[in-house]
Amino acid sequence: MAFDTQGVERKTCCILRILSSSMEPMGSIVIARRLKDLGVDLGERAIRYHLKLMDEQGLTRLAGRRDGRVITEAGLRELKHAMVKDKVGFAISKIELLAFRTTFDLDTRTGLVPVNITLFKKQDFHRALRLMKPIFQSRLCAGNLAMAVKGEGNLGDLIVPQDKIALVTVCSIIVNGTLLKAGIPMDSKFAGLLQIHDNEPMRFTELIHYDGCSLDPSEIFIKAKMTSVTGVAKNGNGNILANFREIPSICRPLAHEVITKLAKAKLNGVLVFGNVSEPVCEITVDLNRVGVILIGGLNPVAALEESGIEVETHGMSMLIDYEKLVDFEELLE
Repeated sequence: MAFDTQGVERKTCCILRILSSSMEPMGSIVIARRLKDLGVDLGERAIRYHLKLMDEQGLTRLAGRRDGRVITEAGLRELKHAMVKDKVGFAISKIELLAFRTTFDLDTRTGLVPVNITLFKKQDFHRALRLMKPIFQSRLCAGNLAMAVKGEGNLGDLIVPQDKIALVTVCSIIVNGTLLKAGIPMDSKFAGLLQIHDNEPMRFTELIHYDGCSLDPSEIFIKAKMTSVTGVAKNGNGNILANFREIPSICRPLAHEVITKLAKAKLNGVLVFGNVSEPVCEITVDLNRVGVILIGGLNPVAALEESGIEVETHGMSMLIDYEKLVDFEELLE
């Protein structure tokens, strides 16, 4: 029987991806649980076998008393270059996974919501909050709620380094998740830069389709310094991060109810809600569909990048209990 080298490489990449997201050594039990979240069913014994092979290749190393592993520099290089064709469409897969796992209840205002995580140096954190304040006040974000976690705390499997502070902000996928929970399918088309003129959305100037992307498009725009979110908050002109979606036209009334309830829960993710089969911000909408533009959840982070503050961003990162989030203004106190 032929040896499935491609299958081994794919599993190796999944394990490396999991190890790269943690600051602490991880054992086979935790890795198995994280693999299931990615749709990979691999037993602990099989994981230990793969880890042994990866140790021999210098991709991982033992760092715990038992089977705790960490990724090496060679492993990080391998993860960056290997299986590129498998990474195509990774962004859309992540959106669908987080939307499916969202459990937020609009009536009780309880459950899990998708979030982004941004790491700051401790000395930069308070300045960063002040710079982000006008962005939140202008509602150029997916929600006015946030949470801060100091160094040596943890967010799921992510350990916050001792010299850092993590800021948790709402991800625009909250709209996908709550609509899906209400029985409304949402087709995620692309992320882009939306031109704002006199506080009115005009058109997309740049866009990246999710199904052909291996990274979070918003992070690409941020790192390329293509946004002007601060200008939009200050004088109503510039480019912000936004996402384009479509829903079936028959779902429009129910979707409007859901979006209204989201806003009351301080989850203001929708910027434009179109009419049936009509273009939205110069984007053509399919027949019997409705175009929806979501505000990019990373706009506050984009404003920091514009100001020169160094951050580490994990977009579309994880889910967190809604009740743990507080109004952003409380973090300033």
